[in-house]
Amino acid sequence: MTDLSGKTALVTGSVQGIGMEIARALAGAGARIAVHGLAGDEQAREACETMEKAGAPAAEFFPGDLRNPTLIREMMAAVHAWGGTDILVNNAGIQHTAPLGEMPAETFEQIMAVNLHACFHTMQAALPEMARRGYGRVVNIASVHGLVGSVNKAPYVAAKHGLVGLSKVAALEYAAAGEAAKGGVTVNCICPGWTETVLIEPQIAARAKAFGGDRDKGVADLLSEKQPSRRLSDPSEIGALALWLASPVAHNVTGTAIPVDGGWTAQ
Repeated sequence: MTDLSGKTALVTGSVQGIGMEIARALAGAGARIAVHGLAGDEQAREACETMEKAGAPAAEFFPGDLRNPTLIREMMAAVHAWGGTDILVNNAGIQHTAPLGEMPAETFEQIMAVNLHACFHTMQAALPEMARRGYGRVVNIASVHGLVGSVNKAPYVAAKHGLVGLSKVAALEYAAAGEAAKGGVTVNCICPGWTETVLIEPQIAARAKAFGGDRDKGVADLLSEKQPSRRLSDPSEIGALALWLASPVAHNVTGTAIPVDGGWTAQ
């Protein structure tokens, strides 16, 4: 089993969905969890309690609007003061679908800010300290859309492609930091395909309309176009992969973009 005792992990967007399951997996390995997300006091408290029940020796909520670089820097400084960032998981993301010609410019900018620019700011704050300690893990939750395109998703696809590229550069720049005994510093992307999260609910609902509101048929129709397995991934499965990437044994896995997509990108 992976032992992350003594490590601190910041997982952005960890009050629900994939982010919560990643944080839960890291907590189960003994990491302290810096929880983040757009949450009220009650939801933030419940998320921290979830991490502690999963095994985290401590969990604390750190607010921060990822569209604002100043607030990101303040968040990163607060996490550093709390215990540092041994593991950084950039998971927070937003989505809006519309044809390119109809995509609001403001929406494009906000999606780029949260899904790409924020990852630059968090990595810039965390990686130098990881290098000084000789151990660090960055796991960026990209998407299958960081590897291929789809219609009506211009800002999302642009941001996720950018995140894969940014991660490769960071992986190369920090590849020689640390050593195997300490764990080294790695930067990787996980690229989920269709996963059971609230982010895809609007698309499922739109498909379900054609089947009298039948959600299962809407899901099947949605997946039939792209995901050969025709199965949704569960967020906990992404958490399990993130945990492995965070483990010391993964010291030589860096610069990758690992699809979890039921064969989507194999086509």
